[in-house]
Amino acid sequence: MPRSYIHEFLIVFVASLLFRTWNLCSPQNTQAPPNASPSSRSSSGAGAGASSGAGTKSGASTTSDAATTGKNNSSHGIYLVFPFQNSGPSSRLDWLSEGLEELTIQGLSSAGEQVYSHSWRLGELERYGIPTTAKLSRATMLHVAEDLDADFVVFGSFNFDGKNLTIDSRLLRVNPAALLPPLHESGPLETVMDLHTRLTWRMLSGNDPAYPLSLTEFSQMHKTVRLDAFEHYVRGLIANEDETRVRELREAVRLEPEWVEPNYALGEAYFTKRDCVLALPSYAKVPKTHDRYLEALFSIGVCRLSMNQPDQAEEAFATLQILLRGGSAPGVDFPEVLNNLAIAKARQNKFAAAQEDLKRASALDPDEDDYPFNLGLIAIQQGDFNGAAAQFREASHREPDIPEDRSLLVAALEKAGKQEEADQERNAALEAFGPNGVTTTHLDAKNESLTRIQRVTTEIDPETLRYEMASAEARAATGGTQEGRDTPATHLRRARQELSGGQLDAAEREYHVTLATDKGNAAAHLGLGEIARRQGRLDDAVKELLASLEARDSAVVRTTLARVYLEQKKPAFARAEVERALKLAPNYTEAKQLLEHLQNGKTAEVPPKGGPQ
Repeated sequence: MPRSYIHEFLIVFVASLLFRTWNLCSPQNTQAPPNASPSSRSSSGAGAGASSGAGTKSGASTTSDAATTGKNNSSHGIYLVFPFQNSGPSSRLDWLSEGLEELTIQGLSSAGEQVYSHSWRLGELERYGIPTTAKLSRATMLHVAEDLDADFVVFGSFNFDGKNLTIDSRLLRVNPAALLPPLHESGPLETVMDLHTRLTWRMLSGNDPAYPLSLTEFSQMHKTVRLDAFEHYVRGLIANEDETRVRELREAVRLEPEWVEPNYALGEAYFTKRDCVLALPSYAKVPKTHDRYLEALFSIGVCRLSMNQPDQAEEAFATLQILLRGGSAPGVDFPEVLNNLAIAKARQNKFAAAQEDLKRASALDPDEDDYPFNLGLIAIQQGDFNGAAAQFREASHREPDIPEDRSLLVAALEKAGKQEEADQERNAALEAFGPNGVTTTHLDAKNESLTRIQRVTTEIDPETLRYEMASAEARAATGGTQEGRDTPATHLRRARQELSGGQLDAAEREYHVTLATDKGNAAAHLGLGEIARRQGRLDDAVKELLASLEARDSAVVRTTLARVYLEQKKPAFARAEVERALKLAPNYTEAKQLLEHLQNGKTAEVPPKGGPQ
């Protein structure tokens, strides 16, 4: 076995032994940490195969490498892809680092694999305060992948010598930890997509002797585009300025008009600028068979609401609901979709149906104040000011630091003839927010201003969205059953799916099944802790969250534990946990906000996030 490979294997092996006490900390010299969720489909695979094309140079596996991959040689799982490092002298090709990451994501997704997206990875890095340009050690990538419940990590490097481009790709299996043999492809720069397609095929077929596709069949699944169009597309994805992003993506679309990815990305760029007139034509170019279709459909619905076209918005969100449910009950509902669907119905005076959708959304996400807030607006439209006050009170319980919730509560109480109670709420709000924190609001059941303050959800978790679509397709194919790969990871993902859909009992069962075979699974204990918190079993929640921390330290878990301590009226315990969270992840936004909340001394009079159960 080559000496360098022994060294890499030892890094991974030692890291796997350290997982029980691993900390998310600052970036290392060779690389740093995060946390994330997947792009589409399902499967996985890895390994080295024979050379797969004339005129290419390929790395060969050794018999000792094969022994490493012999165990758990499954081609099902979730991939996490990191940028490929530029090891050559020319910085002009630095864009290809994310370019090869994006090609890997698209290649795996097109082949039916489940893979985390580029934007999701960036979001999770940002969440933990890790620079997106930081280099991550293999040990850290392994830890990140475990946090994300990924099965495989893909990373690599490339070098351009002025004539040929050489791409090196590595695949890291998460459990059991194993670094698979390197794969190499080399050829002219303009053949980068063909080189990468061969690498991806070898990665999949080398780990699965029964892989059904030949290289020719696999290559036919991938669209080959012009190199200049690909460069403009990638530069658009990584651009920091909106104007630059739009310019690069428009050029990519001009060069390859039928290429879906830049069309979708251009739609997203316009959508971010709230330019729906230009966004809609780009979204319209995403076909129903593409894995970005669900996200495009959601954004189309948001645009229709923005353009005050509620009938077309209702059609978009209702279609999305049907697709996610896969034609089988109960399916999984997304509170974000239900919220927007309700707003579309309410604008057409379909109040009863709108209220039903919002109540379902509110039950699914007991921490979000937007749903009771929108219910309060509907109550006003119906002239039910007592009902409106109850909803605005619930909203202010869920998010105590939002003045608008409190202002509408005061106004609703006044319209309901409860002046004394309204004065009490106004005084409490003035004390909390200051003289300019509470505005005077005049409520009118027919006032068009209510439409302007409706809270439309403009973002949705794309990774969970695609995962639910894959699950819906599986339910439809099996008559609503969940058969197949019942590994601990499968049960864990199913538990998360049920939890996101508000099915607490079903989620709890799946978490317990996970723990029956993997007693130290930190994610399962975290899930059980969240279920207990939602059900008001705070002591049980603390027990499960502490068990999760015993298995693996985490800023997210410590922040969650701090919130539970707040609900138990233990601010000192809460502060200790949030301070520990910030030592692990100094820029973790939720922890910083909670610490500020504690420092402002609001714990005595303000209930913690989550409100009454």
